[in-house]
Amino acid sequence: MIELINLSWILALLGALTIYFVPANKKATLATIAVVGNSLVTSWLAILALTGQIVSFTFNGGGIMGDVIIRVDELSAWFILIINFTCITGVFYGSGYLKAYENSSKKLSLHWILYVLFQLSMVWVCMIQNGFVFLIAWEIMSLSSMMLVIFDAHNPKTLKAGINYLVQMHISVVFLTIGFIWVYFQTGSFSLDAFTTYFGSNSNIWLFLVFFIGFGLKAGFIPLHSWLPHAHPAAPSHVSGVMSGVIVKLGIYGIFRVASYLKSDYLILGEIIITISILSGLYGILNAAVHRDFKKMLAYCTIENIGIIGVGIGIGLIGLGNNVPILYYLGFGGALLHVLNHSLFKSLLFYSAGSVYQQTHTRNMEKLGGLIKSMPRTAVLFLIGAVAIGGMPPFNGFISEFLIYSGLIKGIQLQDMTQIILMILTLAGMSVIGGLSILTFTKTFGTIFLGNQRQTLAHKPHEVSSLMLIPQYVIVAVMLSVAVIPQFYLQIIGNILSGLTKSIVIPQPVEFVGYISIMQSISLYSVLLIGTIAFFWGIRALALRGKPQVVGATWGCGYTAGTSKIQYTAKSFSKSLSKTFNFIVIERKQYEELQVGEIFPKEKKYTSHYHDFFEFRLIHVVTNRLIYSANYFKFIQNGRIQSYVLYGVIFIIAVFILTIFNIVL
Repeated sequence: MIELINLSWILALLGALTIYFVPANKKATLATIAVVGNSLVTSWLAILALTGQIVSFTFNGGGIMGDVIIRVDELSAWFILIINFTCITGVFYGSGYLKAYENSSKKLSLHWILYVLFQLSMVWVCMIQNGFVFLIAWEIMSLSSMMLVIFDAHNPKTLKAGINYLVQMHISVVFLTIGFIWVYFQTGSFSLDAFTTYFGSNSNIWLFLVFFIGFGLKAGFIPLHSWLPHAHPAAPSHVSGVMSGVIVKLGIYGIFRVASYLKSDYLILGEIIITISILSGLYGILNAAVHRDFKKMLAYCTIENIGIIGVGIGIGLIGLGNNVPILYYLGFGGALLHVLNHSLFKSLLFYSAGSVYQQTHTRNMEKLGGLIKSMPRTAVLFLIGAVAIGGMPPFNGFISEFLIYSGLIKGIQLQDMTQIILMILTLAGMSVIGGLSILTFTKTFGTIFLGNQRQTLAHKPHEVSSLMLIPQYVIVAVMLSVAVIPQFYLQIIGNILSGLTKSIVIPQPVEFVGYISIMQSISLYSVLLIGTIAFFWGIRALALRGKPQVVGATWGCGYTAGTSKIQYTAKSFSKSLSKTFNFIVIERKQYEELQVGEIFPKEKKYTSHYHDFFEFRLIHVVTNRLIYSANYFKFIQNGRIQSYVLYGVIFIIAVFILTIFNIVL
């Protein structure tokens, strides 16, 4: 097994090094071979772990690192398989998406080399069990993903988004480093297994919260989320799909990993996580509902779904604290399944959105419309992703959200009134999130794909290549497998959870088997629904075969002068919602109101955009104050050589005087 682990990084590094030397039109092919090869090796290790054959070995890292454990256990295996699947679909989609850049050989070389290293670092983050080495892999992951984000670095907004992402990821590293050093000073070891010793003899709250902040920055919990709405729109769409589908989940992986070592304080930590998570979900979907940049909208939906996953984690911790195994299985099980489901439908949505952007060269949905006529396959794929992310049957999003909802309903039966109230409020919040999610994607799909074209585009859109469509078909197939045979995935998750906690072994309760039976019934009805739709669609196709089809304008109730301007816009669709929650979704308008007596008004322009509440009210306030304070010292860098020589003289005199008085040696 050691040979397979070594083969993983050898394949990736060899592929990355070779990419630079092959012709531009072969670089994507070589990157695909490297990603698929690495995925096959590490996925085999993951499958072995899920079948009970945990892979583990130790090597000596020297005096600082100590023993470095490389282990693929059940939790690692679940995330490794998700990472590999998403990276494979991403590299195939990206091969088609970046065809237009084949004349930029160096740019493509750097991109695909970084993509291979990005996948390798994510997989190794899941395998490394030493805090020091973990941080190295985590840093490689952050740096490579930042470079992937700034693919179009000539665009100042893209470069700003990349720097913003990198700064916040280094803040994440600071908190993670504090956490690992904290454990090292208490136990003398960087091994993750040392957490068991620490949590067994100390309060669990503060160390866990330090790690929760560090991993929460990567995951995107509010108010640690502000990098997502900038990085996802700036990155190429296959990178956005992988980042949203996978990289934020590594923050969830870290939270799960640390939570598995907890020995006490389950209740207070569970309540904290549920509170932050439901607020994250509500905040994310409210912002998604009002934004007109469809990639930024999808970024805020990621925050929403991270909130849903966090609710599941909180339920699981409360289940541990109350010694109620079914809550533990429903909460953690729903969270782990939603990690998979979100990686599937969110990567599908980003790929579909990337297809739209490639053909229209705009992310503003107000400029689009009627694309279902020219891009029917992309429209259907986006619609499937939209239904799935809305948590509606017959797709996979419903399955994981059903488990989390079941956990909340089960939590209402607890004895503690505080926890009952929290569960009821969270259940209400989840319901609001579900409703707003449907509103958001009804708006998005209707504005982009239905109706008539709103603006004349520079190029007539057409359907994208098969190389970009096939990965999306594969994702849909896996999504349907979760919906149709959920018991297969739930049994795997049950095995993961039975050995997840280090302090106690929690056998799978009989009630959880009952929920698996319910899922089987739901899957049966899902199959019947899909079959019914396919049946009537087939009858329609047979009835129309060979018959001429006439396409005409929609009847306008006798009005023949209709234009695309009278269609509902994305802004008008969500205007009432944005006005209701204007204290959270902050809108800034540029519009000159009509004056009294202005009978024949001049032509006016109306523009509006939304600010992120935390960025506008908190981050910008702090950064603007720092810039304001720093401007007082602009006189130091004045461009005059005489001043710079004077600074040197003053420094030498200061050192001389301090040496005389023995202040410095």
